[in-house]
Amino acid sequence: MITIKDVEHVALLARLELSDEEKKMYTGQLNAILEYARMLNELDTDHIPPTAHVLPLKNVWREDQVGKHMPPEEVLANAPDREGQFFKVPRIV
Repeated sequence: MITIKDVEHVALLARLELSDEEKKMYTGQLNAILEYARMLNELDTDHIPPTAHVLPLKNVWREDQVGKHMPPEEVLANAPDREGQFFKVPRIV
């Protein structure tokens, strides 16, 4: 069970100023969350494999394919500064 003292302690650590009404509200909400977690502990999960994600994840990238590219002159047409076929940017030290 979460007590008002626990909520006050967490609020102090988070540098939050809570009214008495907020302390009571958060105490009730946190206890409801813990009660729900206790209900989940009653479920039989012996035959359920552990998972890291609900959906199977796979690499969704496409294969690299050679395609048409823009000519360097067109790419650099709006560049504020350039050096040859490259963008020129200020040196950052």
